[in-house]
Amino acid sequence: MSNIRNFSIIAHIDHGKSTLADRLIQYAGLVSDRQFRDQILDTMDIERERGITIKSNSVALPYTSKAGEEFVLNLIDTPGHVDFSYEVSRSLSSCEGALLLVDAAQGVEAQTVSNVYMAMEHDLIIIPVINKIDLPSADVERTKEQIETELGLDSESCILCSAKEGIGIEEVLEGIVERIPRPNGKEENPLTALLFDAYYDSFRGVIISCRLFDGRVRTGDIIRFMSNDATYKVEEVGVFRLRREPKDELCAGEVGYIISGIKTVSDTSIGDTITLDVHPALVPLPGFKEVKPVVFSSLYPISSDDYPSIVEALEKYKLNDAALVYQKDSSTALGQGFRCGFLGLLHLEIVQKRLETEYDQSFIMTVPSVQYQFTLQDGTTVTVDNPQYYPDPGSIKSTAEPFIKANILIPERYMGAVMKLCIDRRGVNSRFNYPTPGRIEIFFDMPLAEVIVDFYDELKTVTHGYGSFDYEMIGYRESNLVKLDILVNGEPVDALSIIVHADRAREWGVRMCDRLKDEIPRHQFKIAVQGAIGGKIISRSTISPFRKDVTAKCYGGDVTRKRKLLEKQKKGKKRMKMVGSVMIPQNAFVAVLKSNKD
Repeated sequence: MSNIRNFSIIAHIDHGKSTLADRLIQYAGLVSDRQFRDQILDTMDIERERGITIKSNSVALPYTSKAGEEFVLNLIDTPGHVDFSYEVSRSLSSCEGALLLVDAAQGVEAQTVSNVYMAMEHDLIIIPVINKIDLPSADVERTKEQIETELGLDSESCILCSAKEGIGIEEVLEGIVERIPRPNGKEENPLTALLFDAYYDSFRGVIISCRLFDGRVRTGDIIRFMSNDATYKVEEVGVFRLRREPKDELCAGEVGYIISGIKTVSDTSIGDTITLDVHPALVPLPGFKEVKPVVFSSLYPISSDDYPSIVEALEKYKLNDAALVYQKDSSTALGQGFRCGFLGLLHLEIVQKRLETEYDQSFIMTVPSVQYQFTLQDGTTVTVDNPQYYPDPGSIKSTAEPFIKANILIPERYMGAVMKLCIDRRGVNSRFNYPTPGRIEIFFDMPLAEVIVDFYDELKTVTHGYGSFDYEMIGYRESNLVKLDILVNGEPVDALSIIVHADRAREWGVRMCDRLKDEIPRHQFKIAVQGAIGGKIISRSTISPFRKDVTAKCYGGDVTRKRKLLEKQKKGKKRMKMVGSVMIPQNAFVAVLKSNKD
């Protein structure tokens, strides 16, 4: 155990985490130059396409130190996005140390700060590594100063490297061996292993990634999950070396995998404690919690004939992603579909993209919403994530929506634009911090509903790409919420209803009516597209009818002849409007629901 080191790499998005992992794997000789590819730990197409890590991976790196001692360095890779912060916390609790990667050109950013705090909460040894020192825009001294002042870490202990060029990789490995402590734990104690990831293999079932803190596990043992008391027989144990390498047993301090014939990923829970059935541990490892979705959206097939294939695709996808929650839903306008719950907007995008590319599905997704709480006159509280289940307005005593604490790090010159953006999104309780000259850290309490649609894109636009953003949930706050209905020809379209703050209802209503006016084709009669709160109309657009020139063949004679023909046409149009139905094309739903941007 004295020759094992368990570590993770933490960084803000795009600071070179995957590239550094590539260099460490190449240095350890786990892959030949011919077989090597960039982002080797990122196995999904969407990870490689977007340059982000979605699923955490681990790999055991053999390393011989300068002193000639042989070590096994277990790298536990983590996702970088705030949506997956719980998975990151479980991965960090499996380590004794972390490499904190900071871009020499961009310096310390919002998620760098939050990742450091998370690592400190788990009492990890943090090794600051300044990456991309080969760039012409790299400013190593300024970055060291930021690490010292903003993070409170010793800038003299920083390791300089360029993962892309392979500079300083040996110094990084020596730093891991010398500074990160060996694992604690005893092999004779009852088995306690932390489950930090799981994925589905179509031949072997669920493969569990775990870190053993105490005890040992062998093939043939009966293991138990402490959160639900489910028991399984171990079929295989081993370690990850890019491929799975079976072993006779895993011992305390090691990171590896367990295969035990589990059928779906949802049978396992990230953060659960694994122990033996015959000689169990008395208490589970701390920090376990059930992951709950925070963003909700409905998913409908474009054609009703595609419904069975979407059902099958979701069932298959659920095998690999336990965080996705869905249940059947129906809409008068769009037919049968599903109400889905996601960890955040990036998670929603990933699910959408994977269903489209991996399972060849095409569908419509409604505007993302959050869970609102309604306190009724009789004192009961109901939670609503779908506008269809909005309570009767007369029975509502008070309404509340989830708030977040947003942490935005920007160059000082963009302060005005960012303040305006946050205030427009109903941000309150602004606080400021000046970590280094020229940079400002802004804290805002904001409603989650205002952030989930396009806030991050807007922030990047107003700061020309220099703004970084991180957030954490801070609970529910009372708010004035209303249900906005969209009426087409006097009929409400349930798929377009949304729950919004009363101050933003008119803005949303005008935007949606104008969009529908552009998308719905003209009919033989005039169509009114209206936004309504209860019985009160707050916005309207009118789609002009096709008009036949009935007076074209009238030439000469009295004007009353023309007037008679026009009155006759008017009555026909009125009758047609009463009995006619408006056909809303699918692309109209897509245009309105796709995004909040104009």
